[in-house]
Amino acid sequence: MLQPFRDEFNARFESAKYDALLARLNEATRTAVQFRVCETPCFFPKAMLEEMAEIGRDLTHQLVDSAEYMAASDAAVPERYTVRGENRQPHFMTVDFGLVRGADGSLAPKLVELQAFPSVFGYQDVLAPHYMDVFGLDPQWKWRLGGHTEESYWKLLGEIIVGDHAAENVVLLEVAPETQKTLPDFHVFEDRLGIKAVDISGLRKDGRILLYPKDGRWIPIKRIFNRVIVDEVERKGIVLPFDYRDELDVEWAGHPNWYFRISKFSLPYLNHAAVPKAVFLDEWFAGRREGLPEDREQLLLKPLYSFAGLGIRFAPTDAELYSIPEGEQRNYLLQERVRFEPVIETPEGKTMAEIRIMYLWPDGRELEPVVSLVRMGRGLMMGVDQNRDQKWVGGSAALFR
Repeated sequence: MLQPFRDEFNARFESAKYDALLARLNEATRTAVQFRVCETPCFFPKAMLEEMAEIGRDLTHQLVDSAEYMAASDAAVPERYTVRGENRQPHFMTVDFGLVRGADGSLAPKLVELQAFPSVFGYQDVLAPHYMDVFGLDPQWKWRLGGHTEESYWKLLGEIIVGDHAAENVVLLEVAPETQKTLPDFHVFEDRLGIKAVDISGLRKDGRILLYPKDGRWIPIKRIFNRVIVDEVERKGIVLPFDYRDELDVEWAGHPNWYFRISKFSLPYLNHAAVPKAVFLDEWFAGRREGLPEDREQLLLKPLYSFAGLGIRFAPTDAELYSIPEGEQRNYLLQERVRFEPVIETPEGKTMAEIRIMYLWPDGRELEPVVSLVRMGRGLMMGVDQNRDQKWVGGSAALFR
């Protein structure tokens, strides 16, 4: 949004440079990037990103530091996916914000959702410098938060993901990683940390040990960088070679329980001006509707355990609400709808931006914001899948001075 940088970028934009950006990203990630990359980075005031980072830190601590919430979130972790050895805090946090216009005309961040799960920490640190280089931007622009350099950023990621183990004994675990749109991110981690992206269905269990195949050998796994979304395991009916409840001699970077503990499930428990009102659907049916708009056009219905916007319904009807069985209603939220303000000037018109602040939280230390991600769009939803047929939308990077 910062001027004159926004207008200068638009005026100097060349399609050939955008094509060069895409080619460089493909080369740097050893694959063809399948999601839409926006034509432009976003130029934000540093103070705005810092405000979002502080709100996200506050909201995370509201949950993790609350014995009441932690007890309540036990119910959010499905019994068959409850993993032993949960650590005291999530290693990864992402907090998404939209920008809304206040009554006084100023812009303010509004929470979209938060998730204790890794985002594209690797890919995002590749995208930003390629924007800088291809478009010849001033090197004063930064993208890593918290004063991190390339060296300190990757050192911290290595401490959390690899720990004290040999890289060969650490895997990035996913469902069929070669088919995932996040494959570019996986390849960055393979190249930077020396770990291997492995399909969860290709593991082998031997007593308390998990192993993965490599060059004709079976390699013991000491630590797992967890990227598995169990919703996908369920939807695809994947048969796993181990049970999440097994006693295993393995550590987790991103313990699976946290994916459920801090998620859409958390929204009704948060108390902050930046948080939209939300209630569980069973409580809405029981009459608890404080703070929610009565106008259905102002509401969203969200399933708790979907990913990438699957199953979200805008302005839900009575038929849609009553179609959800009583025993399933606790797995849905009714939430106040957040209407983003289009703030990014582009040659295709103003575009909305959703900003994700991404945090790392090493054991025994402090939660810290390290990088951000931007998704730009003009539709009802901001995900790259929902905006792939437009221009000047998609995944982007937040630059600041």
